Order: sequence, then structure tokens, then C-alpha cells
Amino acid sequence: MTTTSATQAGHSAAERALTRGARRLLAMQRDGAYWWEELETNAAITAEHLFMLSAFGLATDDLRARIAAELRATQRHDGSWAIWHEGPPDLNVTAEAYYALRLAGADPGETRMRRARDVVLDLGGADHARFFTRLWLAVLGQFPWGALPVLPPEMIFLPPRAPLSPYRFACWARGTFVALMIVLSRRPTFPQPVSARDLFHAEPGEGPPPAPRTPGRWTPMLARGERLARWYDRHPLRPLRSRAEARIVRWICDPQEADGSWGGIQPPWVYSLFALHAMGFPLDHPVMARGLAGFDDTFRLDLGERGERFRLQPCLSPVWDTALAVVALAEAGHADDPALRSAADWLLDREVTRLGDWWEIPRRGRAGGWSFEFENVWYPDTDDAAEVLLALRKTGASPDHPAVRRGVEWLLTMQSRNGGWGAFDVDNDQAIMTQLPVCDFGEVLDPPTEDVTAHVVEALVHCGLAPSHPAVRRGVDFLLRTQRPDGSWWGRWGVNHIYGTGAALPALRAAGLEPEAPPMQRAVAWLVERQNPDGGWGERVESYFDPAWVGRGDSTPSQTAWALLALHAAAPEHPAAARGLDHLAATQRPDGTWDEPQFTGTGFPGDFMINYHGYRQYFPVTALARFLRCSAPEVA
Repeated sequence: MTTTSATQAGHSAAERALTRGARRLLAMQRDGAYWWEELETNAAITAEHLFMLSAFGLATDDLRARIAAELRATQRHDGSWAIWHEGPPDLNVTAEAYYALRLAGADPGETRMRRARDVVLDLGGADHARFFTRLWLAVLGQFPWGALPVLPPEMIFLPPRAPLSPYRFACWARGTFVALMIVLSRRPTFPQPVSARDLFHAEPGEGPPPAPRTPGRWTPMLARGERLARWYDRHPLRPLRSRAEARIVRWICDPQEADGSWGGIQPPWVYSLFALHAMGFPLDHPVMARGLAGFDDTFRLDLGERGERFRLQPCLSPVWDTALAVVALAEAGHADDPALRSAADWLLDREVTRLGDWWEIPRRGRAGGWSFEFENVWYPDTDDAAEVLLALRKTGASPDHPAVRRGVEWLLTMQSRNGGWGAFDVDNDQAIMTQLPVCDFGEVLDPPTEDVTAHVVEALVHCGLAPSHPAVRRGVDFLLRTQRPDGSWWGRWGVNHIYGTGAALPALRAAGLEPEAPPMQRAVAWLVERQNPDGGWGERVESYFDPAWVGRGDSTPSQTAWALLALHAAAPEHPAAARGLDHLAATQRPDGTWDEPQFTGTGFPGDFMINYHGYRQYFPVTALARFLRCSAPEVA
């Protein structure tokens, strides 16, 4: 076959893949309005659901059996559970899954249970588990409260801009740790008949606590403060403590969402319920009843041929999913399809119009933007707002549409002083917060990041802001400053440098940077060098902590698409792009979908990873459409 014939054949295969992929994506729309696919994480989320229901006396035999079936289905041959697909055995997830199986009636002498216990002990035992794992064991009567850190409820009185104020936490941590101020002081305990002693080397609580996750110059001071806080927790000023608890109760109750959740995410949700119950709220109190019922409405998944497995999602992503699907289908030529018009209306109905606590730090701006979930009117995020604005523009909304104008205004409000954007908060970068003894897991800050900033810059210019606009210029400067020496950009909310680079190049091109510009060409060279022999791209989660894996891993549909979106912006005619399109066409299933067991989404880098089941569809369709339907990279 000649080169020309091969090129034509590849183009035809990509066209067929785009047609099948777009057709399948249209069929995935729900209720004629929105898209929503599973947000899969790790087994600890489901185990903790059983912990909560067992504590409240609400676990049924049927639920125990179905949670046990799910945990057994996700256990690996060595007995462990991991945080992501093909990840290493994880101490915390394995310990929690093991104890949940014990609560569900599993025999500790079973081979698979013995293997799981051996994994926990080989990794140091529950003695070295993260704060949250030890907290759950304390709630269930298996770990001494006195061996856990404290968070005095009086911290709620700190002004928003003060060091250690709850508002210095990122929004997801803020909701969690405010509730834990009551939990850690009231110490609600619900002893279970099954012991977790076999997960410890020493008596629970006897050994030294785990070392700080991110030690720094504040660590010694905070360690001394922890000792003082423990003393005060035993001898509080009762009137002050009562006022603090009353304020926290109001702080928790007032922003409960319509679906019963808090912020639409699992951690603040469950700890808010425990905090309120510790304050005397009975299970049938309206706030408690809504909170408990909410888990069963949309967050649960019944899996297996007969629904014999129960899995809990920690969060739902319909707004994000819908915006991504609309962008993909609009670029594939379906912008005028009634399905997209109804989706645009659905997105407009979910505009956030209530002032949330994001306002407490910048003290500027008005309500606007969009959040991630079905129900979340308090915590819009800039990433969702940017993607929704792109979706609205691609389906015909004018830059002068009131919702578009409000969204742009809110994004401008949320720009941090260094020119970048965080996801939920402004200037949320106080390192002292990461050095608190409770912060040994995940991320508790929301500083500006490359991927979010890129998405916002791209949205702003497509909504009518000129590249010369000061906010756009500062965003572009942020991106140029944060490009790595190898030419890539780090990815906070997706794995990892391929995600960051796939976001940065389209944004820079939209903002007027020419493809020939050195930053663009350095990124192209990096992508070309990282392309796999099969024509695709992949990157393992390990790249967050092991430089050897940066841009390396088995090819995945979503990561291949991100690389192609970057190439389309800076080198659409490069042979690597043609090979990438061929890869997407060759790996597509007959039904128009792609397989992707890998976790390419990020919650907390390396600690909480996500398999967005829609990513394998949205991004390949977008990449195929952009090459086949767009004659040149988009410049606003």
C-alpha cells in the first residue's frame, strides 16, 4: 500500500470510528437531557458505608452480603486491595476492606482473609494506617480516641483569613474537618462485636503515630500546639465550647443539599452525620433522615447479573459529564441536534446562583458558575464552570447570554494572585494547613494548577475575552511559568502530564500563541517522544511520585485523546497525530465504545484515584472530531 493509500485508509477508519463513537455517545444520554457515568474509586468507600450503617445499627443482612460480594470481587489474588487499577497493595484500603468483611460475617481463617491480613501486617499493620482509617476504627470501638489528633471546635471562631481557619482548607477538607471538630471532641463510639486486633502488631494506639505527611517549618510548632489542644480538650471553657458546637451545628445543617448530602461528596457527608448524632440528633431527625436516605437514591450501584453486589460512589459527576459530552458531540457535527439543545437547557438550569463560602477569602464577586454534581448549590468549581461555558458556546449561546456573562464574571473573581486558578477556592495555598497532625492523607489545599488554569483560559477567550485581557494574560503567564523543563505540564485532576499538556496547548493556542512558539514545540517534542509503539499514549498513576513513569504507561483511550488534543493545537499535521488517530480507530469496539480499566482521573494524586467511566467515550470522540471536522486549530 502506498503512503497516500495508507493515509486515506487511516482517514476512513478514523471517520468510521468517529461516526460510531458519536452515535454511541448520543445513545448514552439519560432522560433526554444529561450524561452521567460511574465515578469508580477504591473499595474503602464501600467498606466505610458498611461502617457507618453498622455504627447506626442500620446494616441489614442483605446489605452485608452484597457489600461482601463487592469487596470479594475487587480483592486481588495476593489478598490486597489497591487505590487504582494495577496499583500496589494499599495498607489503608486493605485494612478497611478486611474489617468490613469481618463485620459482614467473613471467617478470618479463610485463605483470602488470611492473605488480606498478611498484607496489612506486612505493610506495617493498622498501627501505621492513615488518620481516617484509625478514626473509623475508633468510631467502631477498635482504636483508642486518645491516640488520635484533636481539632478543638473553637477553631470555628477563627476569622476566615487567619492561619488555621477552616476557610484556609480547600472546600472538600473544610466540610470534613469542621464536622470532625465535634467528632474528635465528642468521640461517638459504637462498639462492634468483631475485633480488629488482628490488624495490629502492638496494642491499638500504643505505638507512635504516623509521621506527618508533609513536614515543614510549622511541624514542630503544631506538634507543641497539639499537646496544648489535647489538654484544653480535656478542660474546655464550657460556655465557649457550647457556643462553638452550636455554631458548627448551624454550619453543618444550613448547607445540606436537597439530596441529603453535604457538597455532594462522601467524606463531609458521613462525618457530618456522626457530628450531628454526637450532638444529640436522633436518626429520624429530618436532617439525619435526609442524609441517610440520600446514599440510596443515586450514589449506590447495584452490580452483577442479579444486583448481588453493592458499590458506593463517593461523588457524582453529571454536570462535568454532560459538558464534556456536549463539547464532543458539537465538535462531531451535532451542535444543532435536539439532544444537545436539551442538554444545554439542563446545564443552564444548574447554574449556581447562591453565594457560597468560597467568597469568604476573596470577599468579592457574586454567585455564578457550575458545580460537579446533581445537587450542589454551595460549591461551584472553576473547572466545571469553564467546561460548561465551552459547551454552551458550542451549542450556540452568545457571549452576551446572561448565564455566560455571569460565568465569566465569576471565573474572573476566582483568579488567584499568581495568575492561576484553583478548582474551588482563591489563594488556597497556606502550607501550614498541610502540617496539621490530621493531614496525613490526600490533599487539603486547592492551589492554582496548570490544568484548571488552562481550561479557564480557554473558556474565557471563547466567551469573548481578548487575549490581551489582563486576566487572560496573567493566566497565560502562569502556564508558561509552570511548563516543566521537559516540555510537559503537570496534571492535578487527571493522570498526569499527558492530561496537563492536553489542557495547556489548546488553551495557549486559543489565547493566540502560535504553534511555532518554543513552548508549544517543546511540548510537541515531549509528546512525540512519549508515544507508544502502538500509536497511543498512556501514563501510570505512579508518575505522581516516580519520575520514571512521567508520560509512560500502557495506551488508554482518554490519554491518547488528550495527547491528540494537544497535537491538534500545535502540530496537527505531525505523523504522530495520524498514528494516534489510527490507534483510536483500531482499538474501538464494534459498539462504538472503548475499553479503559485504568484510572485516568485524579481526586488526590496517588491517594484517591478515579476511573471516570465516561472518559473513554467523551475524549476520543472529541479528539477524532477535532481532527476530522476542524480544518485548523481553534483560535478565539
